[in-house]
Amino acid sequence: MTTIGSPGTDQAGAAPIRRLPVMGGFSAAFLRLETRRLLRNRRVLLFAIAMPPVFYLIFGLTQSYSTDYPDDWPGAGNVTMYVMISMAVYGAMLATTSGGAMVAVERELGWSRQLRLTPLRPVAYIVTKALVAMTLGAASVIVVFLVGGCTGAQASGPVWIIAPLIAWLGSIVFAAFGLFMGYLLPSENVMQILGPGLALLSFAGGLFMPIDGGVFGAVAGFMPTYGLATVARLPLTGDDGASIALAVLNIAVWAAVFLGGAAYLFRRDTRRV
Repeated sequence: MTTIGSPGTDQAGAAPIRRLPVMGGFSAAFLRLETRRLLRNRRVLLFAIAMPPVFYLIFGLTQSYSTDYPDDWPGAGNVTMYVMISMAVYGAMLATTSGGAMVAVERELGWSRQLRLTPLRPVAYIVTKALVAMTLGAASVIVVFLVGGCTGAQASGPVWIIAPLIAWLGSIVFAAFGLFMGYLLPSENVMQILGPGLALLSFAGGLFMPIDGGVFGAVAGFMPTYGLATVARLPLTGDDGASIALAVLNIAVWAAVFLGGAAYLFRRDTRRV
């Protein structure tokens, strides 16, 4: 006589093996959906794409030294180009942080509760949100470089390709930072804190002004803005090997801290709801 196992068990009566989703549940459809949601947010688009070009126009064109060509810059570019790269980095930071921080609103609306019912793993979710934020970061960098190209920023050809690429790719650190803070702060306060916070990190990390060493230079090396600013300017200014290694280490460490922290907070958040 043949027996039929009860639901949820095999013929031997053992519980079925739970199969984890491929790539942790990462989905191209979910990525497209999240990207469209972000691009419909006009406040974030205005904040992340309009502000950096305005800052570039203020600081890159109104100063008497903006047309200077320092002899020690291998890219043979002017100071306006230096300011433009800095503002492109700042724009990428704003864009990717804002995109990541939108998870605070999703938490308030109960999106975390819905995600708990899906096979989506924390790492796959973090990667999806980071990629969406990077899309907005790319738009911000492109706009700054287009404005700079029309208003007097000059450098050799490779600088125009390598510098924006570094500014964009390196901003993954701040996409993770936005996610981390989005899970750490309530939705009504997240952007009010992150806006001034990014400005302070930019000053402390030497993004808005050159670092000449001393105590300020020592402190700046530990800021998450320092590594990205240094590496993005490298095609224009050149640098010694020790500074490059420190900047790359800075990017790697902060990326690991923010990505790990965001994944942990996402896992804790979905357990709680």
